[in-house]
Amino acid sequence: MTGWIFALLQTFCVVLFAPFMAGWVKWLKCKLQNRQGPPPWQPYRDLLRLSRKQVVLAESASPIFRVAPYIVFSVTVVAASIVPVFSVQIPTAALADVIVLVGFLALTRFFLSLAGMDVGTAFGGMGSSREVTISSLAEPALLMAFFTLAMNASSTNLSTVISHLAQSQFVLYPSLIFSAMGFILVALAETGRIPIDNPATHLELTMIHEAMILEYSGRHLALMEWAAMLKLTLYAVLIANFIVPWGVAMTLEPGAIAFGVYSIICKLLVLGYCLAIAETVQAKMRLFRAPHFLGLAFILSLLGMMSHIVLEVR
Repeated sequence: MTGWIFALLQTFCVVLFAPFMAGWVKWLKCKLQNRQGPPPWQPYRDLLRLSRKQVVLAESASPIFRVAPYIVFSVTVVAASIVPVFSVQIPTAALADVIVLVGFLALTRFFLSLAGMDVGTAFGGMGSSREVTISSLAEPALLMAFFTLAMNASSTNLSTVISHLAQSQFVLYPSLIFSAMGFILVALAETGRIPIDNPATHLELTMIHEAMILEYSGRHLALMEWAAMLKLTLYAVLIANFIVPWGVAMTLEPGAIAFGVYSIICKLLVLGYCLAIAETVQAKMRLFRAPHFLGLAFILSLLGMMSHIVLEVR
């Protein structure tokens, strides 16, 4: 029972921390651009403000449009519950593996794209078309990166992979380097960050994620925005615990858990700073160059798997 209670508390902490992570990145970008910017806790105010507003629905909206925000948010929360954050000893991680995690993320993307096309607006259909195109290129690279890590640990279970990486000797294997680079590129595309998408823009020629949720308002928009923030935090946790796995607790002892909480918070804050710098020094690329970007991610992940088979398997 202790393990299940800890898993629920861990999921609650991740969901609660997600708006701060998004606000932290935005605040750092403003500071790097010599702007005042909102405080890191501004997303909490925005979500509270949106939750108090009345929901306005289009006359052509179907029940899919109404339930999509709840499905997208709840499935994203379930995906976050199976990822080891503070400790690898969580029972929810034993019920799923990396394939299930990718399936959950694909399910949220499916309902998000379906909701974008449901009302029949030009922006919604355009954003859904772009989202599906990018996901069709990003998912193979994501699976290839996950499979490379799984081959190193001889398991597709997330807890087993993180435990193997954290307890093994520190060696810069080419497979881990290539898969990490490919996974970071995929994470930028999947979370709608620069150079693939710009979460701060509403220009019809460039937006992808924002185009699919333009027709939402009130608590529906709050759930969609919260799900996007949670997805960003989820990918940041995966990058932190896969690439820098040290500090993750291997037991449920209070001391180990406390150090795991401190470790993941520090790693997420550093990752947010790196993301803010990366989005400040580069511009958004043209949409037609996105396949080349994701093709590079797939090649890097494939090189990681091939280098593991050729150089590291004994």
